[in-house]
Amino acid sequence: MSEQGDEARRFTRGQQSGVLSTLSKRLDGFPFGSVSPFILDHMGRPVILISEIAEHTKNIDADPRVSIIVQPYSTDMQTTGRVTVIGRAERLQAKDELGPRYLLYFPQAEGYFAMHDFHFYRIEPVKIRWIGGFGRIFWIDPAAYLTASGSLAEVESDILAHMNADHADNLRAYCRHFHQVETEAASMIGIDPDGFDVRTDTGLLRFEFTTPVLDAGTARQALVEMAQQCRA
Repeated sequence: MSEQGDEARRFTRGQQSGVLSTLSKRLDGFPFGSVSPFILDHMGRPVILISEIAEHTKNIDADPRVSIIVQPYSTDMQTTGRVTVIGRAERLQAKDELGPRYLLYFPQAEGYFAMHDFHFYRIEPVKIRWIGGFGRIFWIDPAAYLTASGSLAEVESDILAHMNADHADNLRAYCRHFHQVETEAASMIGIDPDGFDVRTDTGLLRFEFTTPVLDAGTARQALVEMAQQCRA
Protein backbone atom coordinates (compact mmCIF):
# COMPACT_ATOMS: atom_id res chain seq x y z
CA MET A 1 0.00 0.00 0.00
CA SER A 2 0.98 3.65 -0.43
CA GLU A 3 -0.27 6.84 1.17
CA GLN A 4 -2.25 7.74 -1.95
CA GLY A 5 -3.55 4.20 -2.32
CA ASP A 6 -4.65 4.15 1.30
CA GLU A 7 -6.44 7.50 0.88
CA ALA A 8 -8.19 6.37 -2.29
CA ARG A 9 -9.41 3.09 -0.81
CA ARG A 10 -10.64 4.70 2.40
CA PHE A 11 -12.42 7.38 0.38
CA THR A 12 -14.15 4.73 -1.74
CA ARG A 13 -15.28 2.79 1.34
CA GLY A 14 -17.28 5.84 2.37
CA GLN A 15 -19.47 5.69 -0.76
CA GLN A 16 -22.16 3.25 -1.87
CA SER A 17 -22.93 4.30 -5.44
CA GLY A 18 -20.98 5.11 -8.56
CA VAL A 19 -21.18 5.35 -12.34
CA LEU A 20 -20.25 2.07 -14.03
CA SER A 21 -18.85 2.38 -17.54
CA THR A 22 -18.82 -0.62 -19.87
CA LEU A 23 -17.96 -1.10 -23.55
CA SER A 24 -21.17 -1.28 -25.53
CA LYS A 25 -21.89 -4.48 -27.40
CA ARG A 26 -24.88 -2.93 -29.16
CA LEU A 27 -22.98 0.20 -30.27
CA ASP A 28 -19.66 -1.37 -31.21
CA GLY A 29 -17.46 -0.42 -28.27
CA PHE A 30 -18.78 3.03 -27.41
CA PRO A 31 -18.65 3.77 -23.65
CA PHE A 32 -21.93 3.06 -21.86
CA GLY A 33 -22.49 4.56 -18.41
CA SER A 34 -25.01 3.47 -15.78
CA VAL A 35 -25.56 4.22 -12.10
CA SER A 36 -24.62 1.25 -9.93
CA PRO A 37 -24.74 0.61 -6.18
CA PHE A 38 -21.71 -1.28 -4.89
CA ILE A 39 -19.91 -2.54 -1.84
CA LEU A 40 -16.19 -3.07 -1.43
CA ASP A 41 -14.89 -6.45 -0.33
CA HIS A 42 -12.34 -6.55 2.47
CA MET A 43 -9.45 -6.01 0.06
CA GLY A 44 -11.11 -2.95 -1.49
CA ARG A 45 -12.45 -4.43 -4.73
CA PRO A 46 -15.87 -3.17 -5.88
CA VAL A 47 -18.69 -5.71 -5.99
CA ILE A 48 -21.91 -5.00 -7.90
CA LEU A 49 -25.20 -6.91 -8.18
CA ILE A 50 -26.62 -6.77 -11.71
CA SER A 51 -29.21 -8.55 -13.84
CA GLU A 52 -28.54 -10.69 -16.90
CA ILE A 53 -31.00 -8.61 -18.90
CA ALA A 54 -29.31 -5.26 -18.08
CA GLU A 55 -27.42 -3.56 -20.89
CA HIS A 56 -24.24 -3.22 -18.81
CA THR A 57 -24.28 -6.94 -17.97
CA LYS A 58 -24.45 -7.89 -21.63
CA ASN A 59 -21.55 -5.55 -22.25
CA ILE A 60 -19.48 -7.07 -19.44
CA ASP A 61 -20.14 -10.62 -20.61
CA ALA A 62 -18.85 -9.61 -24.06
CA ASP A 63 -15.88 -7.58 -22.78
CA PRO A 64 -15.04 -7.50 -19.05
CA ARG A 65 -13.09 -4.22 -19.19
CA VAL A 66 -14.92 -1.63 -17.06
CA SER A 67 -14.45 1.40 -14.88
CA ILE A 68 -16.47 2.76 -11.98
CA ILE A 69 -16.18 6.35 -10.82
CA VAL A 70 -17.09 7.17 -7.23
CA GLN A 71 -17.81 10.73 -6.13
CA PRO A 72 -20.10 12.23 -3.48
CA TYR A 73 -22.57 14.85 -4.65
CA SER A 74 -21.56 18.49 -4.28
CA THR A 75 -22.85 21.78 -5.66
CA ASP A 76 -19.39 22.09 -7.25
CA MET A 77 -18.44 18.60 -8.38
CA GLN A 78 -15.03 19.77 -9.59
CA THR A 79 -13.91 20.47 -6.02
CA THR A 80 -14.79 17.12 -4.45
CA GLY A 81 -12.56 14.06 -4.28
CA ARG A 82 -13.19 11.19 -6.65
CA VAL A 83 -11.88 7.73 -7.40
CA THR A 84 -12.04 5.82 -10.67
CA VAL A 85 -11.35 2.09 -10.49
CA ILE A 86 -10.39 0.64 -13.87
CA GLY A 87 -10.39 -3.11 -14.10
CA ARG A 88 -12.02 -6.32 -15.29
CA ALA A 89 -15.39 -7.49 -13.99
CA GLU A 90 -15.76 -11.17 -13.14
CA ARG A 91 -19.02 -12.93 -12.34
CA LEU A 92 -18.97 -14.64 -8.95
CA GLN A 93 -20.45 -18.11 -8.99
CA ALA A 94 -22.34 -18.04 -5.68
CA LYS A 95 -24.45 -15.44 -3.91
CA ASP A 96 -24.15 -17.09 -0.49
CA GLU A 97 -20.78 -15.59 0.44
CA LEU A 98 -21.52 -11.93 -0.27
CA GLY A 99 -25.32 -11.94 -0.27
CA PRO A 100 -25.91 -11.37 3.47
CA ARG A 101 -23.27 -8.61 3.61
CA TYR A 102 -24.67 -6.87 0.53
CA LEU A 103 -28.20 -6.91 1.98
CA LEU A 104 -27.04 -5.21 5.18
CA TYR A 105 -25.99 -2.25 3.03
CA PHE A 106 -28.87 -2.51 0.54
CA PRO A 107 -31.83 -4.21 2.27
CA GLN A 108 -34.13 -3.06 -0.54
CA ALA A 109 -32.35 -5.50 -2.86
CA GLU A 110 -33.67 -8.56 -1.02
CA GLY A 111 -36.22 -9.28 -3.73
CA TYR A 112 -33.45 -9.60 -6.30
CA PHE A 113 -32.13 -12.72 -4.57
CA ALA A 114 -35.30 -14.61 -5.41
CA MET A 115 -34.61 -13.94 -9.10
CA HIS A 116 -32.20 -16.24 -10.90
CA ASP A 117 -31.01 -13.56 -13.31
CA PHE A 118 -29.18 -11.41 -10.74
CA HIS A 119 -25.48 -12.08 -10.14
CA PHE A 120 -22.56 -10.56 -8.29
CA TYR A 121 -19.65 -9.22 -10.32
CA ARG A 122 -16.35 -8.23 -8.73
CA ILE A 123 -14.09 -5.67 -10.37
CA GLU A 124 -10.43 -6.68 -10.22
CA PRO A 125 -8.50 -3.39 -10.46
CA VAL A 126 -5.74 -2.84 -13.00
CA LYS A 127 -5.33 0.89 -12.23
CA ILE A 128 -6.88 3.46 -9.91
CA ARG A 129 -7.23 7.18 -10.56
CA TRP A 130 -7.40 9.25 -7.35
CA ILE A 131 -8.16 12.96 -7.36
CA GLY A 132 -7.91 14.16 -3.79
CA GLY A 133 -8.09 17.91 -4.39
CA PHE A 134 -6.45 20.64 -6.43
CA GLY A 135 -3.08 19.42 -7.67
CA ARG A 136 -3.48 16.03 -5.92
CA ILE A 137 -3.97 13.72 -8.90
CA PHE A 138 -2.49 10.23 -8.93
CA TRP A 139 -2.46 7.00 -10.92
CA ILE A 140 -2.23 4.13 -8.43
CA ASP A 141 -1.31 0.48 -8.98
CA PRO A 142 -3.51 -2.22 -7.42
CA ALA A 143 -0.73 -3.33 -5.09
CA ALA A 144 -0.67 0.17 -3.59
CA TYR A 145 -4.47 0.35 -3.31
CA LEU A 146 -5.63 -3.07 -2.14
CA THR A 147 -5.22 -4.17 1.45
CA ALA A 148 -4.64 -7.63 2.88
CA SER A 149 -7.87 -9.28 3.94
CA GLY A 150 -6.47 -11.29 6.84
CA SER A 151 -9.04 -13.38 8.69
CA LEU A 152 -11.41 -10.49 9.45
CA ALA A 153 -13.90 -11.42 6.73
CA GLU A 154 -14.32 -14.87 8.28
CA VAL A 155 -15.36 -13.43 11.65
CA GLU A 156 -17.21 -10.33 10.45
CA SER A 157 -20.70 -11.72 11.11
CA ASP A 158 -19.69 -12.80 14.63
CA ILE A 159 -18.32 -9.32 15.41
CA LEU A 160 -21.51 -7.68 14.14
CA ALA A 161 -23.70 -9.99 16.21
CA HIS A 162 -21.61 -9.37 19.34
CA MET A 163 -21.49 -5.59 18.97
CA ASN A 164 -25.19 -5.26 18.21
CA ALA A 165 -26.27 -7.58 21.01
CA ASP A 166 -23.86 -6.56 23.77
CA HIS A 167 -22.45 -3.12 22.94
CA ALA A 168 -25.29 -1.03 21.56
CA ASP A 169 -24.40 1.69 24.08
CA ASN A 170 -20.87 1.84 22.66
CA LEU A 171 -22.22 2.15 19.12
CA ARG A 172 -24.39 5.11 20.13
CA ALA A 173 -21.39 6.62 21.95
CA TYR A 174 -19.26 6.27 18.79
CA CYS A 175 -21.95 8.16 16.85
CA ARG A 176 -22.07 10.91 19.47
CA HIS A 177 -18.32 11.30 19.95
CA PHE A 178 -16.97 10.89 16.42
CA HIS A 179 -19.86 12.32 14.38
CA GLN A 180 -21.83 14.43 16.89
CA VAL A 181 -24.94 12.41 16.04
CA GLU A 182 -27.54 11.46 18.64
CA THR A 183 -29.44 8.33 17.68
CA GLU A 184 -31.76 5.85 19.38
CA ALA A 185 -30.91 3.05 16.96
CA ALA A 186 -27.34 2.13 16.10
CA SER A 187 -26.53 -1.12 14.34
CA MET A 188 -23.12 -2.15 13.02
CA ILE A 189 -23.67 -3.51 9.51
CA GLY A 190 -20.11 -4.06 8.33
CA ILE A 191 -16.52 -4.09 9.49
CA ASP A 192 -13.44 -4.17 7.26
CA PRO A 193 -9.70 -3.55 7.63
CA ASP A 194 -10.18 0.24 7.35
CA GLY A 195 -13.16 0.78 9.64
CA PHE A 196 -16.83 -0.03 10.12
CA ASP A 197 -20.30 1.22 9.20
CA VAL A 198 -23.22 1.88 11.54
CA ARG A 199 -26.85 2.34 10.51
CA THR A 200 -28.55 5.04 12.59
CA ASP A 201 -31.95 6.70 12.72
CA THR A 202 -30.92 9.01 9.90
CA GLY A 203 -28.61 6.88 7.73
CA LEU A 204 -25.16 5.30 7.58
CA LEU A 205 -22.13 6.59 9.46
CA ARG A 206 -18.58 5.55 8.58
CA PHE A 207 -15.91 5.10 11.28
CA GLU A 208 -12.22 4.87 10.42
CA PHE A 209 -9.53 2.79 12.10
CA THR A 210 -6.18 4.55 12.44
CA THR A 211 -4.28 1.38 11.47
CA PRO A 212 -5.48 -1.65 9.46
CA VAL A 213 -7.45 -4.28 11.36
CA LEU A 214 -7.00 -7.78 9.94
CA ASP A 215 -8.35 -10.18 12.58
CA ALA A 216 -10.72 -10.47 15.53
CA GLY A 217 -8.08 -9.58 18.10
CA THR A 218 -7.00 -6.31 16.51
CA ALA A 219 -10.65 -5.45 15.80
CA ARG A 220 -11.49 -5.86 19.48
CA GLN A 221 -8.50 -3.73 20.50
CA ALA A 222 -9.47 -0.94 18.08
CA LEU A 223 -13.11 -0.93 19.22
CA VAL A 224 -12.11 -0.87 22.89
CA GLU A 225 -9.73 2.04 22.27
CA MET A 226 -12.51 3.97 20.55
CA ALA A 227 -14.86 3.30 23.45
CA GLN A 228 -12.21 4.62 25.84
CA GLN A 229 -11.92 7.80 23.75
CA CYS A 230 -15.67 8.27 24.04
CA ARG A 231 -15.48 8.04 27.83
CA ALA A 232 -12.41 10.25 28.22
